Amino acid sequence: MHVVQILPALEAGGVERGTLEIGAALVRAGHRSTVISSGGRLVPELVAAGSVHIEMPVHAKRIASLSQVGKLRNVFSGLGADIVHARSRLPAWLAWWAIRRLAVDRRPRFVTTVHGLYTVNGYSGIMTRGERVVAISASVRDYIFANYPRCDPEIVRLIHRGVDATEFPRGHVPPAAWRTALWEEFPELTGKRLLVLPGRLVRWKGGSTFLRLLAEVAPSREAVHGVLVGGPDRPRSAFPTELTRECGRLGLGGRVTFAGHRSDLREWLASAELCFNLSTHPEPFGRTVIEALSLGTPVVAFDSGGPAETVAACFPQGLVPDGDFEALVGRVAALLDGVMPEVRPCPFELSRMQDETLRVYAELLAAD
Repeated sequence: MHVVQILPALEAGGVERGTLEIGAALVRAGHRSTVISSGGRLVPELVAAGSVHIEMPVHAKRIASLSQVGKLRNVFSGLGADIVHARSRLPAWLAWWAIRRLAVDRRPRFVTTVHGLYTVNGYSGIMTRGERVVAISASVRDYIFANYPRCDPEIVRLIHRGVDATEFPRGHVPPAAWRTALWEEFPELTGKRLLVLPGRLVRWKGGSTFLRLLAEVAPSREAVHGVLVGGPDRPRSAFPTELTRECGRLGLGGRVTFAGHRSDLREWLASAELCFNLSTHPEPFGRTVIEALSLGTPVVAFDSGGPAETVAACFPQGLVPDGDFEALVGRVAALLDGVMPEVRPCPFELSRMQDETLRVYAELLAAD
């Protein structure tokens, strides 16, 4: 079996990581894996795991991108692709048009994964036109059913994203050397109870809500300290400055640390007393949520979107009615002041996600 995955780029993110994970699973199972993208820093890792990468400009939303359709047709034909798996809207359109230019008996089967809760329109509708449509959470599946009634429910497959339990093992304790280096870099964290909000510093990720929460729970709990792990999504973003000013307005001087972009997220999640997902609109899944839960770290989240599904399964005590700030403050205060409930084992395993995806491919080919 030869599977070709196509997406805009391989820089970073959940879509990109999932592409690498499926590529690795295909190779381990003795299949051929090819990925088409405009390139990125994850390409060496992809290739090292046995996949082939073909660089093509399938990322730019401009009329010139249509010139890639004929080239993709030739690539699919030359590779002898059995499956084309599209993971984003523009590449999906280009791949779909390319496949339709092939003779019917030479066309690869077409799979899409809906990774987001896209704006509902014809452009986004391509993600529901696969012969199999993968939804990464029940929230995404429900979004498909609610907004694309022409999509046959029989072709939709719910496959939650998964976490590698060997990379995020339950009970992981950060090395002493890491802690020493941490306290040297951020001495204000020494001996503190860390409340951690992981994610990019963008408005919808809930950074402002997190600071307001800290302003309520930190003053009466001297050891509590908030940490935002992640940087802005673009170099000149004004939002980090807004958050810094808000810290001052809320009287949080010395009680909040902005850690910036980090390559040691696992250690931060494992060091946290509580992790948070406070997005202001529903997220399709939330990878950092399952990474924290896999480690055994409790997560507090609004009852909305994909993160609510995973928190409900592993730490239901952390679910808060969507957008209810008073309930959020009350829940966090109760968790900090009481005996912290144990996190249930995380069922969202990477190996399960890989196996179920490969079964979707096999199912399609068996139908020929």
